Amino acid sequence: MGFSAMDITDSKILECLKKNGRETASEISKKVNLSIPAVSERIRKLEDSGVIERYLVKLSRSKLGYRLLAVIFVNIDETDNVSSFRNAIVKFPEVIECHHMAGEYDYMLKVLLADTDELEDFLSSKLKAIRGVQKSNTLIVLSTLKEEENR
Repeated sequence: MGFSAMDITDSKILECLKKNGRETASEISKKVNLSIPAVSERIRKLEDSGVIERYLVKLSRSKLGYRLLAVIFVNIDETDNVSSFRNAIVKFPEVIECHHMAGEYDYMLKVLLADTDELEDFLSSKLKAIRGVQKSNTLIVLSTLKEEENR
């Protein structure tokens, strides 16, 4: 049996979980005016249907020593090299996001590093060593005004 369309109560439950993924069914039940078993069942259905893919922990990047966030735009020289680029880029732990783009560049990477030395090493020893990387443009993030993980 599949998941039917979400209603307003499901949306309220999701809002609670987006703010605190560890919030209990008991705490949520008070906010959405449903019994604990009803909330638990709705959460289970949201998980089973894939609406909730997984639960995450938000870590403090700076407290873990990652003080440099960079956005790198990349062009691949020819279509035959796209597959090898994709296979290689997802293996680097520094790359926290990789998006295929329409427009001037083929890919956009969001890269998290300790400092500019690590950035230099990533660019010259890793990114540019991937077959097909023709051109890159690196921008350093000075500050982040808004960053949503759950949307």
